[in-house]
Amino acid sequence: MKYSLRTKLTISYILIAAVCVFLISIISNIYLDKYFQDYIIKSQARKNSEIVALVAQQYKTEGKWDNFSIQSIGINALENGMIIKVQDADGTVIWDAMKYNTAMCHNMMANMENNMYSRYPNWEGEYIKDSYPLVHKGDTVGNIEIIYYGPFYYTDSDLEFINTLNRVFIGVGILSLLLSIVIGAIISRNISKPITRVIDRAHLISQGHYSSRSNEETDTKEINELINSINDLAQNLESQERLRKQLTADVAHELRTPLATLQSHMEAMIDGIWEADTERLKSCHEEILRLNRLVGDLGKLAKYESSILTLDKTEFDLKDLVTRVAGNFERGFISKNIELILRLDEQSIRADKDKISQMIVNLISNALKYTKTGGKVIIELTGDKNKAELTIIDNGIGIAEEDLPNIFERFYRADKSRNRLTGGAGIGLAITKAIVEAHKGIIEVESEINVGTKLKVSLPKNNPMA
Repeated sequence: MKYSLRTKLTISYILIAAVCVFLISIISNIYLDKYFQDYIIKSQARKNSEIVALVAQQYKTEGKWDNFSIQSIGINALENGMIIKVQDADGTVIWDAMKYNTAMCHNMMANMENNMYSRYPNWEGEYIKDSYPLVHKGDTVGNIEIIYYGPFYYTDSDLEFINTLNRVFIGVGILSLLLSIVIGAIISRNISKPITRVIDRAHLISQGHYSSRSNEETDTKEINELINSINDLAQNLESQERLRKQLTADVAHELRTPLATLQSHMEAMIDGIWEADTERLKSCHEEILRLNRLVGDLGKLAKYESSILTLDKTEFDLKDLVTRVAGNFERGFISKNIELILRLDEQSIRADKDKISQMIVNLISNALKYTKTGGKVIIELTGDKNKAELTIIDNGIGIAEEDLPNIFERFYRADKSRNRLTGGAGIGLAITKAIVEAHKGIIEVESEINVGTKLKVSLPKNNPMA
């Protein structure tokens, strides 16, 4: 059976309160017994000493005793659970509690036994008789015997104190349970309420309502992180849905244009409006090549993004590869009068050379396309013992801040006009990112409109992961 978080939290508070009260009660009773027993034993020794001193003071002179005072002392001792017997130096009994009131003595002893057995069912007590000399001015003038139940005993008052304390523990336990139910319900409600609302938002998101957001405010760190995570998830899903729709429109657009051109040309030639000469067939061929390039790029992207992509790694100098690829674009830079500056350090890495070459081609091609005539492109290659860093900086048209998070998405292009002069299908950077991530590298971009763009790729030099 599954329970709600609110129910579990409430039950946990009740269990914690119950366990705490139970442990406090048990520990308190254990220590109470120990210290109370020590206290009773010490108290008994003190009472014995006081009785001996009081009785010794009742000796007058020449063997005379104050019998009335001794009797008062004996009756008081009897009421406190002690039976005394006083004798003079010759052994003559001056006062004996058993003779004074035998029934009271037996009743008192029976009551003490009942008290102890009610508290300790397996109690093993016995009557203890202590004998003390009675000394007057340095002379022993008699003897006193004190009989009591030992090694200790509880009077009715002692038992009432212990029972009252236990009733207090029970009352505190009941009150604690009631408070734990109330407090647990309040706290669990405050915790579960925002979580429940976040769950409702998550259900809406799962149904495709990606614009749904949770505005819950709570002082619990973990719940805040959960709310933020759900909101971030919704935002990412909304963004992905938007990009998916854009992707569909982009693919349709990229395929529609060459297909429409081919269709119109072929229909015109079939209807005899146009003559099927070399020039028109060449135009149709160019559109077919464009379609092939698009399909080829999509195939590459699918391959590079595949989780089972195999890298054919070899050791090579990245400086030589960058120099060779940049040289292939020399004519393009010259035709646009763009200054190309190479600042390359020797950096030996272990990677798939063909795929890294494709990545460099895509990056330099983009820099060339989006840098205006008379501009400048800087290619830097640096690194350390762990990684190599390739940085390409241009002073071209730049990328708007709102477009930066999406430039690595397939078919996404910041130039919404889709001018064919400024680029192809818009999947070059998506391929580039896939290649970098396949090598466990990182690609970063900084850009500002009409200022330029900086792309930095960090590649591990010897990554054992394939």
